[in-house]
Order: sequence, then C-alpha cells, then structure tokens
Amino acid sequence: MTDRDMSPLAVVVVNYGSHTLLEANLAPLSRSCPELAVVIVDNLSTPGERIAVTALAEAEGWYLELPDGNEGFGTGMNRGVARAASLGRTHILLLNPDALIAPEAVAALLAASERSGDAMVAPRILRPDGTLWSAGSDLYLGDGRIRSRRRRVEGPGIRIEPWLSGACLLLPVELFRRAGGFDDEYFLYWEDVDLSHRITAAGGRLVLCDDVSAVHAEGGTQGEGGQSAGQAKSTTYYYHNVRNRMLFAARHLDLADLRAWRRNSPRVAWEILLQGGRRQLVESRAPLAAALRGLRDGDRIARRELRRRSARE
Repeated sequence: MTDRDMSPLAVVVVNYGSHTLLEANLAPLSRSCPELAVVIVDNLSTPGERIAVTALAEAEGWYLELPDGNEGFGTGMNRGVARAASLGRTHILLLNPDALIAPEAVAALLAASERSGDAMVAPRILRPDGTLWSAGSDLYLGDGRIRSRRRRVEGPGIRIEPWLSGACLLLPVELFRRAGGFDDEYFLYWEDVDLSHRITAAGGRLVLCDDVSAVHAEGGTQGEGGQSAGQAKSTTYYYHNVRNRMLFAARHLDLADLRAWRRNSPRVAWEILLQGGRRQLVESRAPLAAALRGLRDGDRIARRELRRRSARE
C-alpha cells in the first residue's frame, strides 16, 4: 500500500497470450491501489486466451480493449492510452505483462514525472535474480549499435542518443500525444527507441530513476523476460530487431547515416544473432533465417527511403 494518490494514473498493458502473467504480476498491484485505472489491450492470440483474459479483467475491475487480431505492441499501446485518456487520467504507466513493480515504486515514478513536468520516466529494471537488466541504453548514431548506458563509449565524433526501455515507462498523456504515440510500423521491438527519440524531439525529457526498481520477470511474452546473455531468443526477436533498426534509420536519420547503417547491417545482424549464443545456430537454422528476412525487409525500407529522398533533390 502507499499513501500516494494514484487517481491521475492509468496502467496500460498489451497482452498476448499472457493472462497468467497478468494475474501474477499486475493483479497484486491493482488490488493494492484500487484508485488506479488498469487498461488491458488483448491482442488476439487464441479463443481460449481471450476468454481467460476477459474473465480476469472482469474479476479485477480492469478496462478491456479487444482488437480483432494481433495489432502489435505499439498499436496496442496507442489504443490503451486512448482509453485511459477517455477515463480522464492524466498520466500513464506503460507496462509489460512480464514486468513486476511495487506500489511504492509506481508512486515514486509518478512523483518524479510530476516534478519533472514534460518527462518520460523509467526505473532501473532488474532480472528476477537481482542482476541488472536495463538502466537506460544508448543508440550510437554512427553505426546503429545499441549498448547499455553503463558501457557508454565516448570520444571525438561519437554521437549518442539515450533511450528508455518500453518494459516500464511513465509519462503524461499530453506528452505522449504531442510525440505522436508509438509508431504502428514497428509491430515489436525498437518502438521504445523510436518513442524516446520523438519524446525528445517534441521537447520532452528522458529521466531514469536510479533509486526506483522494477523486475522483468521470467516467462516474457516473447521468451526474453529475465533471460541471461547467450540464451537463445525467439525468431520474432531476431527478425524485428534486424528489420526495425533500418526502419528507425529511414524515419529519423540523414542520408549519410542511413547509408552507413545500411552498409553495416550484415555485421550488426550477426551481432544480434550472437546475443542468443552460437549453439542455437548449430541446433536450428530458424534464427539465421529470421535474421536474413529482417535484413531483406530492412534493406527494402532503406532503399525505398533513399529513392524517395533522391527524387526530392
């Protein structure tokens, strides 16, 4: 329990086949803070999951949005934020189903957001074993690589753009709207990098609350929650991380950087694959095939954007 008034806040969660995670991670929070509004967007996975999540939402008093299919993470979040705004909530906590956060931590994030004004705030995110999963990350604009803030490389000519993980973000509804919400084209992965970029472009700030923690619980919806480095990831992870890197470049970079990211794409795709270890590549061709599809589709995006800009010149 917390003495903090949570009535300005809505928690927005996009669900995909994860009602058991919602019951384990989200229900204790909403029961502890009954003034919170909770909006669940259930991207359709199976009829049985739709029945289960509907029953859970009814039992917990949550608001429910029911798309006819799987619209992806960002589009689902946009739908959920619109519902939260219609309820009169001024702030939103965007939360993954596999994220666990205590009421006191939510109260601290809300207070930090209100103090900071135009800011999107995030906690440090831990794995279930207490090791650090995310404390802010950096995007290197010269080559499109991502590193944790703790491993920042600085020097002449190095350009860095910080971003915050979409696993747990709190911000004013007005700032979310001004930034344009999530870009529907990402579907999964890199949408938080893109949102962070557009938050700052809209005059907002990114604030990492080092004294506040959340846990990225095991059993994530795509199989990455709580995993350690070197553990195999899903083909969905590989495809969208490789593809969406070039989508970001096409959306936001100048021609020189877009071309540089495109040239560097095979090398970075290989590095993304190696996040899951080499053993997976011996056991199955699926991860490599997913990365190659991501390379192909990302390159199509880059070439289309290069042609578009050339036609304008």
